[in-house]
Amino acid sequence: MFEIKAKDNRGRVGVLKTKHGNVKTPALMPVIHPRKQAIDVKKYGADIVITNAYLIYKDEDLKQEVIDKGLHELINFDGPIMTDSGSFQLSVYGDVDITNKEVIEFQELIKTDIGTSLDIPTAPFVTHEKAEEDLEITLQRAREAIEYRNSQNMEMKLNSVVQGSTFPDLRRYCADELTKLDADLYPIGAVVPLMESYHYKDLVDVVMNSVAHLPDNKPRHLMGAGHPMIFALAAAMGCDLFDSAAYILYAEDDRLLSTRGTYKLENLQEMPCSCEVCTKYTPDDLRAMDKKERRDLIAIHNLHVSFAELRLVRQAIYEGSLMELVEERCRVHPQLLNAYRQLANYMDDMEKYNPRSKKSAFFFTGPESLYRSEVKRHMNKLREMPKKRDLVILPPSRKPYSKFISGKLGEFYIYGSERELDLEDTDFMVLDIPFGLVPLDIDEVYPLSQNESPKIKDVDSIEFIEDFISEFVEYYDQTLIHSRVIKDLEIGLYNKHSQSDEIRFKKDDLRKIKAIADYQFGVGAGEALFKGNIKIEKSKKTGKIRHIYDKGVIVANMRASDSFLVLSKEGAKRLHNSMPYPENRVVVNEDSVPFARDGKSVFAKFVVDCDENIRSNDEVLIVSEDDELLAYGKALLCAHEMGDFNTGQAVKTRKGMKK
Repeated sequence: MFEIKAKDNRGRVGVLKTKHGNVKTPALMPVIHPRKQAIDVKKYGADIVITNAYLIYKDEDLKQEVIDKGLHELINFDGPIMTDSGSFQLSVYGDVDITNKEVIEFQELIKTDIGTSLDIPTAPFVTHEKAEEDLEITLQRAREAIEYRNSQNMEMKLNSVVQGSTFPDLRRYCADELTKLDADLYPIGAVVPLMESYHYKDLVDVVMNSVAHLPDNKPRHLMGAGHPMIFALAAAMGCDLFDSAAYILYAEDDRLLSTRGTYKLENLQEMPCSCEVCTKYTPDDLRAMDKKERRDLIAIHNLHVSFAELRLVRQAIYEGSLMELVEERCRVHPQLLNAYRQLANYMDDMEKYNPRSKKSAFFFTGPESLYRSEVKRHMNKLREMPKKRDLVILPPSRKPYSKFISGKLGEFYIYGSERELDLEDTDFMVLDIPFGLVPLDIDEVYPLSQNESPKIKDVDSIEFIEDFISEFVEYYDQTLIHSRVIKDLEIGLYNKHSQSDEIRFKKDDLRKIKAIADYQFGVGAGEALFKGNIKIEKSKKTGKIRHIYDKGVIVANMRASDSFLVLSKEGAKRLHNSMPYPENRVVVNEDSVPFARDGKSVFAKFVVDCDENIRSNDEVLIVSEDDELLAYGKALLCAHEMGDFNTGQAVKTRKGMKK
């Protein structure tokens, strides 16, 4: 029903499959009022819409008409339709004249594609006791809806809504309980008041504590989120669907949506974008029109802006630049920036879903970039990597650093126990913002060379790097810090000055490929892969390492775009023999063994276990349940997703081990 096609952090481009067509996500579902709709939203980009089943149910004329015609003909939309159950009216008026069972029956009767149980949308900032009471009713009704739908063999897909007000523990509990029901989609409800009052920081807590406890193989729907300025942030947190009547409600009030906020027509001197409305009419033209014509044109503008933003979000996910887009969008309002900074508290979770390599470079756009999962991942890797006795910290130069650092390196200050430097027992690293320290042996690996940052450093970044270096030098007996680093950071670690003019960095390709293997596959992988009579072949054009052989047998290739290693058959065997189970492994069931051995790609439904550290785009080993090496390839999903999905590919196999 739902497949992932591309990923970036928790954001994903997916395909939601329904009987009335497929929907590419992230997607916006415009709200359609069954009696008032005058705009063909499909013409402007809508693949799916949402309407209110309760409003139709309460209108006797509409009710009979929809029973006779079906929902799709009633609202003149031939694509997938989701229906709400009356929960919004319940939150506004305190009661609705329909039961949970009745609204499920009615949604099936009118042939909606995706129906919703009658949850209790608890407002933000109520008491914990009140939120918990409402939540138990929501869970009870969700269970009842799923059981009834299944017992009646209904075709309709079903939403189960995550509630819990602004209490993270209740959101987690609700998500955990709903996951047990195996619904088809999981909306996150009662967030409109947070967005209307600009409580975006609280929205981040609500969404992340919900999403982290929901299954990865089902779409998540952020209910009532229809303003384009929030789409990028919400998508990065793992939301796949949005719905809102904002496009028409704002138009009724002469307000135009944009990714920078909302414009009032009365204040406009210029039209805000290049859509068909903004290029054809001026603000004066719109102000001179009658109310209905003006409303419809502004609504069309609002739809154009909203769907254009979602196309941009999807493109950013494809190329791996989603977080740069989020940082750009969140700087349009202080409360959105506050929300993005709050998201830094969830980077451990985000890192699990973030691919290690992407098509786009890492752009540092401000101190918030320091807390992105790529930075956290690299710093954790540095802590795990094997260390030599001494450390030399050099100032940054052109990238890749190892290509442009040579000869005498200059003046240094010493931290730790002063002794004669053994260059064979010394790690050479370059000060780098945002990645802290970059070892010269791995500096070409993504994103350590594939990143850009301003030359003028901000105070927050300097303090962040100072703190990391102060911690990191404690791993070494002696650290020599270049005088330019001392000047730039004023870190105050040194206790002696040294005229260390004879310190030189000696390039060593064998040492380099071993370090990259340790960084990529885990400590010990370098020695295991590259033992024997190793020959390294470089590109004549670029000078970069391309192929690595042992006695004429290829062990691995180095990918030019990101300097990660791609295993050969021999390399896969060596890695499998040396690294303990389950490291770097995707385990398939017995049924899949012959297909994997033949080099067929691995589908998620056949995966029974995998290394929890696998991220999408990782090079992995494919093994049987008794750890027989069957094949090797590239992971398309991360470890958590492999455990959840029952459809789609999990690993694109490079080659099977068939003899």
